[in-house]
Amino acid sequence: MLKTRVMPTLLFKNVGLVKGVGFESWRRVGTALQSIRVYNLREVDELILLDIGATPNGSKPNFNEIDELADNCFMPMTVGGGVSTIEDIRSLLAVGADKVSINSAAIATPDLIRDGARQFGTQCIVVSMDIKRANDGAVEVISHCGTTATGRDAVSWAKEVEALGAGEILLTSIERDGTMTGYDVDLVRDVSSAVNIPVIASGGCGNYEHMAEVLLGSQAAAVAAASIFHFTEQTPLEAKRYLADRGFRMRL
Repeated sequence: MLKTRVMPTLLFKNVGLVKGVGFESWRRVGTALQSIRVYNLREVDELILLDIGATPNGSKPNFNEIDELADNCFMPMTVGGGVSTIEDIRSLLAVGADKVSINSAAIATPDLIRDGARQFGTQCIVVSMDIKRANDGAVEVISHCGTTATGRDAVSWAKEVEALGAGEILLTSIERDGTMTGYDVDLVRDVSSAVNIPVIASGGCGNYEHMAEVLLGSQAAAVAAASIFHFTEQTPLEAKRYLADRGFRMRL
């Protein structure tokens, strides 16, 4: 059985890190390099770095920036934001990304998932899914950093990206993002039980118990979190110890 991972998320915009609520009201929280150096010392399993300004601005990934960050990162790193072509994936892997996260481009051009998986291996391709609940309870996939409704159902899109060759899904609840009120356990359960690839739960974590709740209530393989590590004294290592004490298999 694979061990459960705890994955801090760094959201990069313009010249620094930010964190918001519901993909809005962005607040500066330092620099990516500073955070990476801290996480190097805290036994983090994996790191997620997303440039949330790239796709809305029509920009490519900042390969030089990623190269510098990767040189200082001593843990596996998933990088996303502005990825729209096979060459973008190739270049990110070349400068040190271990995995590449695709979101809006995957929705617009699903063949990018298949082509990426064929050329670089499924283990390198992560599809990021940003989800919002409709008034009727339906769970819809939203693209372009939470600004564009796609009309796609979360579960059906998860099944499609798995069939196309994605190796992992980063599943984020837009409504829970930054609230620190807990993950959308029902959403994570429905998506993770519909696919056979790992699902990373994201959006809403405020304490270690929230991590335990989503892991117990779903088939999530990992928990991603940002605000809990930016705005409280809680740490990834303490999170892993807490989960290990409750019977979860952790990397310690």
